[in-house]
Amino acid sequence: MDYAATLLAKLPGASRRDHGLRRLIETLETYLPQEQIEIVVQAYEFGAAAHDGQTRKSGEPYISHPVAVAQELADIRLDSQAICAAILHDVVEDTPASLEDIDTKFGHEVAALVDGVSKLDQIQFRSRAEAQAESFRKMMLAMIEDIRVILVKLADRLHNMQTLDAMPPDKRLRIARETLDIYAPIANRLGINRLKVELEDLGFRNLHPFRYRVLEKALRRSKGSQRQIVKHISEKFGAALAEEGINADVDGREKHLYSIYKKMSEKKRLLTDVVDVYGFRIVVDDVNDCYKVLGIVHGLYKPMPGRFKDYIAIPRINGYQSLHTTLFGPKGQPLEVQIRTRHMDRVAESGVASHWQYKADEKSDATPQRRAREWLSNLAELQQSGTSEEFLESVKVDLFPDKIYVFTPKGDIMPLPKGATVVDFAYAVHTGVGDRCVAGKVNRGLVPLRTQLHNGQTVEIITTRGAKPNPNWLTFVRTAKARTAIRNHMKSMRSSEAIDLGKRLLDRSLKDIGSSLRKVGKIRMNSALEELGLNNNTELFEQIGLGERLAPLTARFLLGIGDDNVKETAPASLVIAGTEGMVVSYARCCHPIPGDDVMGYLSSGRGIVIHRNNCGNLSNFRKQPEKWLSVSWEKDIDREFASQIHVETMNKPGVLAEVAATIADSGSNIEQVSVLGRHDDCSMLSFLLQVHDRTHLARIIRSVRKMPNVLRVQRDCA
Repeated sequence: MDYAATLLAKLPGASRRDHGLRRLIETLETYLPQEQIEIVVQAYEFGAAAHDGQTRKSGEPYISHPVAVAQELADIRLDSQAICAAILHDVVEDTPASLEDIDTKFGHEVAALVDGVSKLDQIQFRSRAEAQAESFRKMMLAMIEDIRVILVKLADRLHNMQTLDAMPPDKRLRIARETLDIYAPIANRLGINRLKVELEDLGFRNLHPFRYRVLEKALRRSKGSQRQIVKHISEKFGAALAEEGINADVDGREKHLYSIYKKMSEKKRLLTDVVDVYGFRIVVDDVNDCYKVLGIVHGLYKPMPGRFKDYIAIPRINGYQSLHTTLFGPKGQPLEVQIRTRHMDRVAESGVASHWQYKADEKSDATPQRRAREWLSNLAELQQSGTSEEFLESVKVDLFPDKIYVFTPKGDIMPLPKGATVVDFAYAVHTGVGDRCVAGKVNRGLVPLRTQLHNGQTVEIITTRGAKPNPNWLTFVRTAKARTAIRNHMKSMRSSEAIDLGKRLLDRSLKDIGSSLRKVGKIRMNSALEELGLNNNTELFEQIGLGERLAPLTARFLLGIGDDNVKETAPASLVIAGTEGMVVSYARCCHPIPGDDVMGYLSSGRGIVIHRNNCGNLSNFRKQPEKWLSVSWEKDIDREFASQIHVETMNKPGVLAEVAATIADSGSNIEQVSVLGRHDDCSMLSFLLQVHDRTHLARIIRSVRKMPNVLRVQRDCA
C-alpha cells in the first residue's frame, strides 16, 4: 500500500473520503517530510469533521474546497503551516470551531494565518461596501505580518473563481469585478504570474461572457495557421543557438485571453492585429547567455526601434527579470521575444512563492521576497488612512502595473507609477520630505511640484522647515503613499480648525438672537449635549465647523426657543481668513478673492464654501436659505488666491508667450493655461492665476489690456 493510501486508511468514518486529499498528499511527498504531511492530514481530519454536512452551491461536500485551495499552494511548494491554514481557512467563519481550538491543535502561526484570511461576518457594519473594505484591510494588515496570508487568499479566490458558475448572476459579476480590480493585480504585484493569468481569464469570462466567447473562438481559429509559423521560427531560433553552443529552451508562447482583450481596449487595435503577434520565450543557463541570445535573434530578424526593454538590469517592481524585444518576422509579422535564465523563469511564474524562502534571504536584492517586503512596508504606512474604504482605494492606486524609473541625486533608482509627479517622488523618499517640500529639480532645473516625471530623470527635492502639505496636491498626485499622507495632515489640521470655526459660528448665531455662549448655562449645555448624543461641547463645535450641524438651528435648540421667539437683529458677518482646503474653502466656479462681495454656503462635510455674490451657481442653492452665512474678509490677508481671466488675442506667433510674460511681470504665477476657442483671426485664452486680492487682479488685467495684440480681457464667473 502506498503512503497516501496508508494515511487515508487511518482516517475515521466520513473523513476517509478522498475529496482530493490523495493528490494533495502525493504532491506534498515531493518536498515535505512525513511528520509534516501527517500534521496536514490531521488538519484535514479536523476540517472535515467541522464542515461535516455542509455543501457548496455546486452540491459538492464543503471540505473539497479547502482541499483544492491547499492543492494550489502545494503546487507552488508552500510549507506545511500554510497548507494547514488553507485547509482550515473557513472553519472559524462557517463552523462552531474557534481560533483558540486551531491554536491549541496546530499552533499560533496556523491560527494567525486563518485569522488573517477569515472575513468579519460577526461584526455589524453600516454597509456591504464597508464590510468588504474592512475585511480586505484586515487581510492586508495580516499579510504585512505574514505574506502567506495573501497566498492562501489568492488560492482561495482562484478556486472560488473556478467554481463561480454555481453562483447567482449578480454575485458572479461582483466577485469577477473584485478579482480583476484587486486580486489579480496583487498576484501580479507579488510576481505570481501563473495565478495572475488564471485569475484574469476567469474574471474576464464571468464579467464579459460574450466578449470572452468571441475572443476564444477567434483564437481557436487562428491556432491552426499559427502553429506552423511558430514551429518554423522556433526551429530557426533553436538551430542558430545550437550553432553558437548555447543551451536553450525555445517555446512559442500562447497568449491568454485577458491580455489580448486589454491590448485591444487600451491600444484601440483590431483582433487580427493582436492575435497575429507571435510570442516566443527563450530560457538559458546564465545572464551572459541572455545577452548573447539577444544578439543572435537580432541577427536573424530586424528589431523594431523603441521596442527593447532590459528588465534584467532594472527589474520590474515585482522582481520580474527578462529581456524583451520585438522583431520584424516573416512577411513583417511582429515577433515578441522574451529571454531569461531558468531562475528568472521560475521567479516569473511563481514570484514571491518561488523556492519558498519565508524569512530567509533577507539581504538578497534580486528576490521577489525583498521587493514584496518593501511593498508591505508601504502598506503599513497606508493603513493609517482614516477609513477602510480609503485604505482599499489607496491599495488600488498602488497596484498600477505601469512604472517609471527615476534617479535620486545619489544615483539610486526609484520606481514610481506612470504619471507620478515631483510630490510623489518626495513622499516616496520619506513622508517628512513630502510634507516639507516646496520645490523640485529635474535634471538640475527647477520645476513646479505638479510636474510629471519620466524615465531616466534625476530628481531632487527642496524642503523648508515650516512648509506644510497643500490640499491642492491631491488633484495631481498618483501614489497612494502621497495621497494618504496629505489626507492625514488635512484631517489633523481640519479637526482643530473645525472646532474653532464651529465655536465662532455658534456664538455668532446665539448673539443674533440676543444671547451668547457665555450666557448659556453649563446645566443647559450638558442637557443639550445629552439630547444630541454628544460627549462634550468640543464634539458639538467640530460638527458645526464641518457643516454637519447648522449653527442657527443649534443656537435655537440650546435656548429652547422656536422661530417666533427669535429676537430680530441684523445678522453679523463671519470674518474669514481663508484656510483653503480645510474648513473654509473657495468655490472653483467663481474663484472669490479678497475685495469681492462674498457669501458663505454651509456644505455638509466641507464646512463653509465661499462664493462671490454674483456667482451664477448661487441660484442652485436659493432654496436652502438656512445654509447661507454672511461672511466678510479679514484685513491684510497674507496669501494668494486662485482667479481666472479670459483673454481674447490676435492670432499671431508668440502672443501667448507675451501675455504670460506680462502676467509674470505683474507678480502673479500662472497655474493653468487653456484655449477656449480659435477663429481665423483671433483666439480666446483662459488663464488660472494666483493673486493677492482684487486690487492685484485689476492691475494684472490693466497690464494685459494695454498689449497691442490683446482685444479683450475679462474676469471669469460662472
